[in-house]
Amino acid sequence: MTERFNQKPYIIGIAGNSGSGKTYFLNCFLKHFNPGEASFISLDNYYIPANTKTKEENKLYNFDLPSAFNKDSFYNDIKSLIEGRTVTKEEYTFNNPLLKSKTLEIKPAPILIIEGLFIFHYNEINTLIDHRIFMYTDEKTALKRRLKRDFIERGYNEEEVLYKWNNHVIPAYHKYLLPFKESCNQVIDNNIENEEDIDIISKEISTYLRQAFF
Repeated sequence: MTERFNQKPYIIGIAGNSGSGKTYFLNCFLKHFNPGEASFISLDNYYIPANTKTKEENKLYNFDLPSAFNKDSFYNDIKSLIEGRTVTKEEYTFNNPLLKSKTLEIKPAPILIIEGLFIFHYNEINTLIDHRIFMYTDEKTALKRRLKRDFIERGYNEEEVLYKWNNHVIPAYHKYLLPFKESCNQVIDNNIENEEDIDIISKEISTYLRQAFF
């Protein structure tokens, strides 16, 4: 373990379309590691703040573009973790007034997991990744999950979700993420609501990594 901290961490990049089940997979994946073995950083916390916009402006604003994120800050924090420095970051709450933002403390570890819609599109970040995982779900299933999540967690109604889905989410997915699917090391098909299968896959990957590095 000590020798491993003197080396560049093994970096896993996880991306997938909205509603592909990335969050559930990540939760399953991380639980198979002991404290200090793996660290996690998400692009979701690097949105450029839009909390000064009105509700109607938020509805029209496109959060599904590479320019909606502070890419440079995300990249610099990844580099800090690679160099062994702890990162503190304010959690992004998607402008939901019912959610209280937390301060996240992200510590360096031998395995670094980075997640986000555009991590393969951002070339300087993509080149840092050692193993790329693509979470895939058909668009009908993904929309069903998105409707449920955005209503419960982010306070959007169905009309708002459908507007963003058709005008922002799907065009961005086809332009900035789907082209990378075939070049990823692993594609996880998550079309069915079978949490046990996802847990098995996450355990298989984490077991291999733990054997390789610990």
